[in-house]
Amino acid sequence: MTVLSNRIEFVYFFDVTNGNPNGDPDMGNMPRTDPGTQRGLVTDVCLKRKIRNFVALVNGDKAPHKIFIKEKAILNHLIQEPYQVDLETKEAFDCYQAWQKNKKLKKPEKHPEDIACDWMCKNYFDVRTFGAVMSTGSKDANDTSDEKGSKIKKTAGQVRGPVQITFAQSLDQILPLPISITRMAVTTEVDADKQGGGNRTMGEKYIVPYGLYRCHGFISPHFARRTGFSEADLELLWQALSNMFDHDHSAARGEMTARSLISFRHATDIGNAPAHKLFDLVKAERVNPADPKPVRSFTDYAVTFDRARLPANVTAVEHL
Repeated sequence: MTVLSNRIEFVYFFDVTNGNPNGDPDMGNMPRTDPGTQRGLVTDVCLKRKIRNFVALVNGDKAPHKIFIKEKAILNHLIQEPYQVDLETKEAFDCYQAWQKNKKLKKPEKHPEDIACDWMCKNYFDVRTFGAVMSTGSKDANDTSDEKGSKIKKTAGQVRGPVQITFAQSLDQILPLPISITRMAVTTEVDADKQGGGNRTMGEKYIVPYGLYRCHGFISPHFARRTGFSEADLELLWQALSNMFDHDHSAARGEMTARSLISFRHATDIGNAPAHKLFDLVKAERVNPADPKPVRSFTDYAVTFDRARLPANVTAVEHL
């Protein structure tokens, strides 16, 4: 596979209708907002979660598109994987262990942790895309010790990923609405007796009537060379950003839709223009800013891209 060799930035727009795009557990799962502006927020972690879920859905969580950060995963077990299935990693660990016990032997050229890290990057899409901390190590009885009795942990180090995504922020203020809901059932017989057989459970959830969110992304070829992030991985990333909301529907999230994705590819790995100047070429504005009615549809906005001002040696692609 061809490793990415060009610097890339991108602008991404998505919206939500009558849903909660990213609840805050410290605020009763209320939609996240900037208290200074009352604009909505969606964290980078939330967006990366949806990308991971899409990749796992499309590729079945199989190498080279396995997912490291996933629901109910025990990360230390996954970090042990290269030491259990990869011959090069196991041999490197044995050599390093032997050298630890007898320093008269030749010191191995490469630490087994580095080889394990390479294996994790090769097999896990999110590790080579977003990076990961894999230095937590094992504390089980299968760990080996050097001659002084200290543990030689089977770890995979830390790696910084080439793809970084900012928080998404809504273009306008949002007004989270508390919605009361009723379930025509109860959980236990005790609850039913308390209600005299009414069997109704009241609850509440928050929604955003409408919000258009914008975020920025950065892709570094320097870190891509370290993790092996390839052009094929890049295409899968564009596919995920374009389609991930179509496979993430739930009653809580309402209707979420990817609206625009514009990427800027530089001719070099260093780059040919400042990222913020490229982002300034893309604007989203109210079609009728004088209209006092609140925004309730994407058609109330116009997303424009000033391609005429695109700097030399930078190419732009509108993926949506």
